[in-house]
Amino acid sequence: MNIGEAADASGVSAKMIRHYESIGLVDAPPRTEGGYRRYDERAVHTLRFVRRARSLGFSLEEIRGLLSLWHDRRRASADVKAMTLRHVADLEKRIAELAAMRDTLRALAEACSGDDRPDCPILADFAQPDDHAHCHGEGACSGTVADEQ
Repeated sequence: MNIGEAADASGVSAKMIRHYESIGLVDAPPRTEGGYRRYDERAVHTLRFVRRARSLGFSLEEIRGLLSLWHDRRRASADVKAMTLRHVADLEKRIAELAAMRDTLRALAEACSGDDRPDCPILADFAQPDDHAHCHGEGACSGTVADEQ
């Protein structure tokens, strides 16, 4: 099948297939005499694997490692599990950071009167020196929002 057909069958765009080939994530397929790429079911299966791993948030380097483990029939499932649990821990950390940002923004929005007055505790908070940059990790710094009203 050609690259368009492989893209349709795998759910990976032709542009991304070319990119994955260019960085060596997936093998470049053989070409016809006319220079067109020819994909087989094995290549499409690999592309589906990459798409699924990407949809779960794995980085390209992590996917490279997962592909290596997938192709190694002597692999230990413990290696796959360890890699997956590291990814889960990273996701949990990012979720906590996003939740802290959400909480800070919610507190700032609640402190804003949202009327026609020009004073804005949200903008005032954003303009604070870098010593307040840590506040998003713990919710709004105590007193920061109230001091701006």
